[in-house]
This record gives sequence, C-alpha cells and structure tokens, in this order.
Amino acid sequence: MKIDSRYRGILFMLLAGLGFSVMGGAAKILKGSFGAGQLVFWRNTVGILVLIAGFIAKPPKNKGGKLKLLIFRGIMGTTALYSLLYCILHLPLGTAMTYNLTSAIFIAIFSFLLFKEYHGRIVLFAVFLGFIGMLLVYKPAIDFPWYYHVAGLISGVSSAIAYMSVNRLATYYDNRVIMLAFIGSGFIVPSIFMIVRYAFNIEPDNVFFINFRWPVGIEWFYVLWLGLAAFFGQYFVTKSYGADKAGIVSAIGYSNIIFSVFIGMALGDAFPDLISATGMLCIIASGVIISVVKWRTRTPSG
Repeated sequence: MKIDSRYRGILFMLLAGLGFSVMGGAAKILKGSFGAGQLVFWRNTVGILVLIAGFIAKPPKNKGGKLKLLIFRGIMGTTALYSLLYCILHLPLGTAMTYNLTSAIFIAIFSFLLFKEYHGRIVLFAVFLGFIGMLLVYKPAIDFPWYYHVAGLISGVSSAIAYMSVNRLATYYDNRVIMLAFIGSGFIVPSIFMIVRYAFNIEPDNVFFINFRWPVGIEWFYVLWLGLAAFFGQYFVTKSYGADKAGIVSAIGYSNIIFSVFIGMALGDAFPDLISATGMLCIIASGVIISVVKWRTRTPSG
C-alpha cells in the first residue's frame, strides 16, 4: 500500500516518536539491572553494530570539512542521552520525555541570542508558555528531588544544541555519519569513564564511573530493544524531515509525550496529575506554535 506523499512526513514522525517512547520503556524495564551510564554504553553499542552493517552495504558519501562541529554534535548528543536516560530511570516516562522535548523552546532562545533570529510576538508568547509548562511539570520540592528536574532541563538544552548542530552539518555529511558522531561519542565516553574507574579503583556511581556488566538472559532482549528502538526513532526522524516541511513534522514530534505517558502507565507509572498534565500540554502547545510559525516564515506565500 502506497502512502500519500502529503502524509508521509507525519507518519514517519509518528513512527519516530513511537520508537523513542519504546526505547524509554526498555530503559524503564532495565532500571533494576543497569544504571544510566551502562544504558548509554549498551544503547550505543547496538547502534554502532547497525551502522557498521549499513556502511558495508552502502558506503557514505560526504563533502566533509566540519570535523570539529561533527565532534561537538556528538558530545552534545551524548550529554542529552545521559541526562535523558537518567531522568527515565528516576522520573515517570512521560515527564522525562517532556523535559527532553523542551528542546524546541531552547532552540528558539538560542537562535535569537546567537543568530538574531526573531519570529515575532507569537513565538515569544510560545517560549513564555513553554516555561510556564516547565514550572508546572517541575513543581519545586514536590514528589521528586530537584536534581532530577535539573537533569531534565540539561536534556532539553543539550538536545537543542545538538539539533542546531545537525542543521548545519546536513549539507556536509551523510545522515548516517552525523548519527555515527552521536552514537560513536555515546560509546567512547562511557568506555573512557569505565577504564578510568577500573584503572584508579574509583567507587562506581552508576552514571559516569560504571562497572562493565554483560546482560544476562532476558536482559539481552531488552538491551537489543533499547538500541534498536532508538535507532528506529533516529532513522524515521531523518526520513520525516526529508519528506515534509520541518515545522509540520516538528509539531507532530510531540506525539512522543503522549506515547510515553501511556507506555509509562503500562510499566507502572501513575497517570500525570492535573498540574503535570497541564504543564505537558503547555509544552506541547509551545513546541507546536514555534514549529509552525518558523515553517510559515520560511515558506514563500502563494
């Protein structure tokens, strides 16, 4: 069955949101067995194996010339992944994903501060609405320690910087090479921390200085689920931006929050209370407004 070209981008982004939410579900299931740093290591180990197979089947073609920016994108993506998985292990899945998707708000802010991109009062209102949403989700001193919420904000900020880097790398590198910068960094960084931990006999902390641990039994299934679902999500994000206007697919990307709430509930999370649910809706509305306004300002009328 052939998909109508008008809806391909939307379908691909829905699949991407589902992939990332399912990845979060796998991380939640592995909570009792692996810490955040170990999950970063295994998630990217699976991703590297998939990419190597892809490179053998079809070698990448690159213009190149932006190696420093490529490395920077990898580091920012790894920072976002560390903080996201840390949040998934300690917060309800829907809340963790909501914090990660505040990236659209921070992209709007950084674009104005660094590149003087101003898209009018509507985007300014959307940024304000997004911050109100973050405060409602945060609810200081209630339910969870403050540093879990700080990790969530770091996830959103570092994701924003990583996405801005991708935008500037797209004309120089194959999409898979840009993915390799992220996945490779996410494999190398925890490996270095692991080596340092053993070399200097540092007490493990489950985030950075981690113990090496092979998955056992059914854990192999969930580790593969984690890595393949994340790769699936990244693949369809790339497909969606190639199939439709960026503003439209960015707005659809907020389906991730909805998927994550229900997957989290299936795994034992409580349904978000009224304040948290209102905050999530504010962040979704903020991201949709920013995405659509930026799309319309870049699309010639007529």
